[in-house]
This record gives sequence, structure tokens and C-alpha cells, in this order.
Amino acid sequence: MKSAQTEYLRPAAAGDVPALLALRTEAERWLHAKGTDQWSDPETGERAISKWRESIDEGRAWVVIGERGDVLATVSRGPVDRDFWTDADHPESALYLYKLIVARSAAGLNLGARVIDWMSRLAELEGRTWVRIDTWRTNSGLHSYYERHGFTHLRTEAPTHRRSGWLAQRPAGHLTLPDDLLPVWSPQRSEVPAQRG
Repeated sequence: MKSAQTEYLRPAAAGDVPALLALRTEAERWLHAKGTDQWSDPETGERAISKWRESIDEGRAWVVIGERGDVLATVSRGPVDRDFWTDADHPESALYLYKLIVARSAAGLNLGARVIDWMSRLAELEGRTWVRIDTWRTNSGLHSYYERHGFTHLRTEAPTHRRSGWLAQRPAGHLTLPDDLLPVWSPQRSEVPAQRG
């Protein structure tokens, strides 16, 4: 079913960092309340934020903007993580999805699914075969979420210096909500795109 909302995607900018940090903090609290230890290590958080700033600087981070101009979600694409993916995985065949976070205020808008669909379309346009993720090993709720959205668990890696390592992928081009795609705005456009009817 098509959303009546007018959310759109755009590249993240340095000015979005406070909103992104607020999203991350909210997600940490929500995860803690759900009883998962994901992102419970402050050092992990500091490293993640540093990588996030890098992703913004390199044009790999995106935000979903709501009708009031607020940041409702974020996602990044990243390089192959060699702690998990080997040459046998043909790492160049995939787009690697990172840091998908949705504001609690946007729960129920299918933003997570819509962002994953956008990444899947991007992967297909780039001629890739897969969209891949690695998630926190102990967050079974998150594993189920991704499996409901077309990801297949490949294996779990457990390097001692990492807490992530649940590896999954879904075919590039696979869409969960093909009738509710997020429009994309870019700085070259003079106006925000209208939601297609």
C-alpha cells in the first residue's frame, strides 16, 4: 500500500550530524529497553560516530527527511568489511548496507523497508548481485526483521574484537514495497520532489 507521507531521501550533510547523533542515542535507549546489548559499549559508539562522519564526508550516508524537514531515518553504504567477507564471497558483487536507523516517531511508516528497497535498486543499477549486511550477533529481533525483508542468513562470524558478524544478503533489485518507493532529492534540484501518485 502506498504511503500518504511525503518523505524523501537526500545525501547527509555535516549539518545533519546533531540529528544523526540524536537518532543514534534514541536507538541505543530503545535497544537497551528491549533487552539487547547492541551498541551498549561506549567505545563502539565512538568508533561508529567517527565512521559516520567519514561516510558523510565521502558521500556514502543518506537521510530520510519528513514533511516538517526533520531527519526520520538514515542509512549508509560502506566498503567491504574484511573481518567478515572474504574473496570467496566475491565482495565486489555486493553493495554493503550500514547504519540503518529509523526514528521511533516514524515507526509504522515502513521507512526501514523503503530504505532497504532503495539500496536494493541502487545495487541493481550498479550491476551488483547482492545487498549485504552484518549485524550485531546477539540481536535476534534484528535478524528476524531483515529475514522478513528478504535477507538470507549466510553465516555468523565471531572475531574476538568485533560484536557484529551475523551476515546476510538479499538479491539486488528485490523490492518489498515496489509501489511505495522513496523519492530522492539532490542539491542539483531546486525543489523537493513531490511524492508520485
